[in-house]
Amino acid sequence: MRLVRSNFRRSLGLAALAAGLATLATFGSSAALAAGDAAKGKENFLKYGCWQCHGTMGQGSPVSGPKLAPDPIPLEAMSSFIRNSRRAMPPYRVEVLPEADLEDIHAYLSSVPKAADYKTIPLLAE
Repeated sequence: MRLVRSNFRRSLGLAALAAGLATLATFGSSAALAAGDAAKGKENFLKYGCWQCHGTMGQGSPVSGPKLAPDPIPLEAMSSFIRNSRRAMPPYRVEVLPEADLEDIHAYLSSVPKAADYKTIPLLAE
């Protein structure tokens, strides 16, 4: 009986793992999860001044804002930080930065491609 129960639990665990991996494969990338419009997001990123600290592609700067792209934090976490920031960045309330515009900005940051591996750049390979 104990062996049957152990095998049953193992089977359930493997089934849950397989389901989780399938979900991750389908929806795992930030780009797949992005709900907004990346083109509008780029416009909003510039309009709201995000680029001034984070760079035009969200690449960040050692002397100003941190890197946001590629692979930004999840939209919910980004929204919470932006709305409630108490650091060098001022909070952007919904009245200033509407939720739809924030979703578009997140979609834009999710669409920024990863940098090429430096080994594939001929000039750097010399």
